[in-house]
Amino acid sequence: MKSLGWKTIIATAAVTSLAGLAVAAAPTQAASPAVGGAHVRTAGGSRAHAALSPRELAALPLTGRHLTRHEIANLAVVLNAYHVAEGKSLDVPAFVNSFAEDGVFNDEVAGKAYQGKALGDVLPYMANLFPDVHRDLKRITVNGDVVSIELSIQGTFEGPLQTPAGTVKPTGAKVDAPTADFWYLRDGKVEKFNCYVGYTKMYSDMGVNLDWASAVDKH
Repeated sequence: MKSLGWKTIIATAAVTSLAGLAVAAAPTQAASPAVGGAHVRTAGGSRAHAALSPRELAALPLTGRHLTRHEIANLAVVLNAYHVAEGKSLDVPAFVNSFAEDGVFNDEVAGKAYQGKALGDVLPYMANLFPDVHRDLKRITVNGDVVSIELSIQGTFEGPLQTPAGTVKPTGAKVDAPTADFWYLRDGKVEKFNCYVGYTKMYSDMGVNLDWASAVDKH
């Protein structure tokens, strides 16, 4: 396995900070409705319209089943944001439009924030890094204007990863990174999206280990 120093790991985390957003394959646990009459692929491979029907809601891994219409509408916005970030249905303007004018995406692990057009800058890059990347939604909690999701980012490392230490060549390794997403909405738009990606696990799956020695040698 290739070993990278702490500074390189942190810098690389910043490069891949939108890893949780590029989804090139349908989620295994959730339907992702596309707002505006578009169609999306559900867990069973079928297609559904924009509205979240009782059957579609029943298929989602929700922690609570008694959602208000307002909460269902918020959930649809979030699931649609996932859908338009997929590699096979990439729509950067639609993703950016999911956010309020002052909306922000925070990669809490890498310590980076993205606003405006920058919200979509990394989506094509991530689709190249993990062409089949998808989200396995494990648990969804909707509480008013807050949607919290426990998930795994899964995919195949088939594109080169550019780092300050050089290029990590693709290995075809399978990636399965634990992730937590917290979406905060206002008037049907995403006001803030806080994403916590398990980069250590992701890099380990890609064949990159943390270089503990480089940190120890500095003390």
